[in-house]
Amino acid sequence: MTDDAPARQPTEFVEDFAQIEAEFHRRIARTVWCTMATVDRKGRPRTRVIHPIWEGSTGYIATGRHSLKEKHLANNPMTSFTYWDPVHEQIYIEAKAEWEDDPAEKQRVWDLYKNTPPPLGYDPQMIWRGGVEDPEYGLLKLTPWRIELWSIGQLMQGKPPQVWRP
Repeated sequence: MTDDAPARQPTEFVEDFAQIEAEFHRRIARTVWCTMATVDRKGRPRTRVIHPIWEGSTGYIATGRHSLKEKHLANNPMTSFTYWDPVHEQIYIEAKAEWEDDPAEKQRVWDLYKNTPPPLGYDPQMIWRGGVEDPEYGLLKLTPWRIELWSIGQLMQGKPPQVWRP
């Protein structure tokens, strides 16, 4: 390393998601919306703001089944998500996104969105008027391979980001 190269910040790796789960969900509950990145067929990144719902470390996105995301994910199912808020407590999630087409699971997550109090939950029927059987209602299941919690406050205290990998 040369003198003008930035020092690499240490990372605290956690073995069990339970070690960061409460903080993960606290930050998501405050932020709610996040940025999702996919890659198009030409290898170019594309981002959009989305509203996932989480159960433990597994996320779900109620979304248009025949959206641009569908085309991107058909080519490359690897995604990246960033939650950011004005107090600079970030979450970075790297995950595999897969379409969940099982009717019982689609109904279960529909009900999860509908029965979770706002702002994390909402009534999906506002978007998909035909209900859970609306052909445009799609459900993505997110399986993270890396979750990082980081904040400016931690940096200022000399605390490293926390990273969980299953």
